[in-house]
Amino acid sequence: MLQKIVLCSLACSLTILSFAQKKQPISQPLVSHIFTADPSAHVFNGRIYIYPSHDIEAGIKENDLGDHFDMQDYHVLSMDSIGGKVTDHGVALDKKDIPWAGRQLWAPDAAYKNGVYYLYFPIKDKQDIFRIGVATSKSPTGPFKPEPLPMAGSYSIDPCVFQDPSGKAYLYFGGIWGGQLQHWNGGKHDPTAALRKPNETAILPRVAELTADMKSFKSPAKDLQLLDKNGKPFLESNNDKRFFEAAWMHQYKGKYYFSYSTGDTHNICYAIGDSPLGPFTYQGILLKPVQGWTNHHSIVQVKDKWYLFYHDTQLSGKTHLRNVKVTELKYNADGSIQTIEAYQ
Repeated sequence: MLQKIVLCSLACSLTILSFAQKKQPISQPLVSHIFTADPSAHVFNGRIYIYPSHDIEAGIKENDLGDHFDMQDYHVLSMDSIGGKVTDHGVALDKKDIPWAGRQLWAPDAAYKNGVYYLYFPIKDKQDIFRIGVATSKSPTGPFKPEPLPMAGSYSIDPCVFQDPSGKAYLYFGGIWGGQLQHWNGGKHDPTAALRKPNETAILPRVAELTADMKSFKSPAKDLQLLDKNGKPFLESNNDKRFFEAAWMHQYKGKYYFSYSTGDTHNICYAIGDSPLGPFTYQGILLKPVQGWTNHHSIVQVKDKWYLFYHDTQLSGKTHLRNVKVTELKYNADGSIQTIEAYQ
């Protein structure tokens, strides 16, 4: 009987593998000369700019805290139109130019205000605690000059800046596991704090309004409420829906859309609210799992269409050497987003 089970299991595995190999990606990597991930896309002066992580082979053994993601710098990519030629503008910010930096330049984001471009980036400080820094430039491609210290009150990873039509700007951030968000409760750092248990309320992303100069928090960061359709918070056991990392905010027809990665279940999900400060009600899966462990995205309008930027590991087949991609994102008449399958 055991032999039959093993043979059946092997046959099933081979069938699944064969099916997976027949599937083709719906889009191709934007660049192949470097590895890129976590694309934050924006339209500045009619041109599309992409601010990704720059993956490298650091030679560090893989682990659940992501030590093998040891990025050293950022490149900025741009193109005139979706499907057009992609330009790599070279190094926009290097770890060695950040006075307080320790290691691991993870997923960044960018913003523009009053003639200045801002690059927001997470990196571990010299005490190995993730903080968020900000750097500025007169050009969307840099080079960016970092502030001498991290943003006061900042922590964890994956900053996303959203500028509301009202003129206010908000920074969304956070990531559990290697992103260290579980170490922060009530804005206080406790390196011994554990991840939530399955029956405990899931850890929430954070949001803070930015000051007029876009360089600091106007008030301390607070939890961003993410609720199910019954108005209840998710438990950690709801790991196919709860927040893990990769916060992104955009607005569509007067509603605010908060999207994020579920991490260990590999979905990109979204929730809708009436305010940039929430609460947000879960709606569903925006992008199903991609090849590779991580997923991290951005959503941007280009002329009269919307696009999803994301990554997978098509070029390398390795979890930590990823490539950014883009595909069209479509809404239904009721404002819901059509779920995207990355392979067909």
